[in-house]
Amino acid sequence: MFPPLRLPPVAFFTLALASLVTSPARAQLAAPAPTPAPAPAPTPAPLTLEECVARALNQNFDLQLQAFATQNARDSVITADASFDPTLFSSVVAAGAKDSTVSPTRNTRDQAASLGVTQLLASGAKATVSTALDRSKESPFVAPPLFNPVYNSDLALSVKQPLLQGFGVTITRAAVEKSRLGVTRAQYDFKDAVLTVIRNVESAYYILAFAREQLVVRKLSLEVAQTLFEENTTRQRTGVATSLDVLQAEVGVANARRDLLLAEQTVSDREDSLLNLVGRFANAQRPGPVRLSDEPAPAVSFDQSYALALANAPELASNQLLAEQLKLDLAVAKNNRLPTLDLGAAVGLNGADRRNATSALNSSASGDSYDWQVDLTLSIPWGLRAERAKYRQARTNLTRQETAIAQLDQNLLVDVRAAVRAVDTNRETVTVSILATELSRKQFEAEKARYEAGRSTYRFVEDARRDYDTARVNELLARVNLRIALAELSRLEGSSLIRYQVKLEK
Repeated sequence: MFPPLRLPPVAFFTLALASLVTSPARAQLAAPAPTPAPAPAPTPAPLTLEECVARALNQNFDLQLQAFATQNARDSVITADASFDPTLFSSVVAAGAKDSTVSPTRNTRDQAASLGVTQLLASGAKATVSTALDRSKESPFVAPPLFNPVYNSDLALSVKQPLLQGFGVTITRAAVEKSRLGVTRAQYDFKDAVLTVIRNVESAYYILAFAREQLVVRKLSLEVAQTLFEENTTRQRTGVATSLDVLQAEVGVANARRDLLLAEQTVSDREDSLLNLVGRFANAQRPGPVRLSDEPAPAVSFDQSYALALANAPELASNQLLAEQLKLDLAVAKNNRLPTLDLGAAVGLNGADRRNATSALNSSASGDSYDWQVDLTLSIPWGLRAERAKYRQARTNLTRQETAIAQLDQNLLVDVRAAVRAVDTNRETVTVSILATELSRKQFEAEKARYEAGRSTYRFVEDARRDYDTARVNELLARVNLRIALAELSRLEGSSLIRYQVKLEK
């Protein structure tokens, strides 16, 4: 929630209006045709709050940056799930050998090709199906020529299943589930960014409206100060006012001028703040007229607002999903404390033929020749110190996150309670400020009338004028603070999405 605006002490200055009157010189020659004045710049169209919010949701830089994070989260799911995609492999080998220790010298030539696919299963097992074909030729060949050259083929299936560490669907798919939770978290973070941008745009819009209304007050104050200065100058010439009264009026004009300059600077700064939130506006473009809403503030209830906040708070939901991710980390760390015990099994069909590769492959498919294997492999890191330390870290991280969630819940309760109080307080402040403004106006008019009747001094008139201007600014400030408080409460409740009809992608 934005803090109440703090403004410098209200003082009013005036720009001395001087008109220079020049007498046209009598021209002896024909005067040239006057250059046409440039056409005035078109007045910007009024800018509504709804339009500002709509532009911000489409062009705000913070939302664009958060959208990149959401897209990265979606790609992380694909990356994690890709570990379960089948992997194709193949190889081609040519080899040879020469043996000069025998007579005659023996030369051997081997050619081999293999093709297969491997797949990670949800249980953690890794299955591989492969086929291979090789051709061997030896020269000179001393055996019967039936076996030279010879084609050998085989078809094999092997499975390796972890029984302790790495076993189970939860452990194997932990990375995928974490990534999917990460996508939902990114969506909640995007929702939080949207709510924050809406609240910031509303506040910047209201503050700009206040700055422009304050500028109007400063201009009126300058006009009043200038009028009083002129009246005192006239009264001095008639002997009614003293030179001190004129000097005080002149100082009042100078102060009003200074206040006007500061108000103009504030307006320019507030315009830039709003444009920066809306995003991608032309540098020279200024916001059109804005309006400070006069709609009565709705009644608010802590119970209702807190229930909405619990149901819609994106930060709380995101942190709860983070706790779910940490639970998966804890499960994996707990499993990693176990020894590695892998059960392997393989079966292969073999075949051989001297004629061609097709015959060799058909021979292996017949199942007349086969081999099989079953193995059990155990591996235990000494002491398992690293795994136990990682488990303690995972458990600590989860406990810390659960504590952070409890803190967020409490902070949410406090923030909602403060926002509801701020709405109620500022609603009453607006009512009081309106009465104070009316009282100050009447006091200023009464003091000015007494001064004109010779029953008061200019100092009292100036003090009454400043009190009146201060009351008007305070009334504007109270109205702005009420709208900002409502904007903050809507952010906490998540109700601003409904108000501006914002639909977020699921």
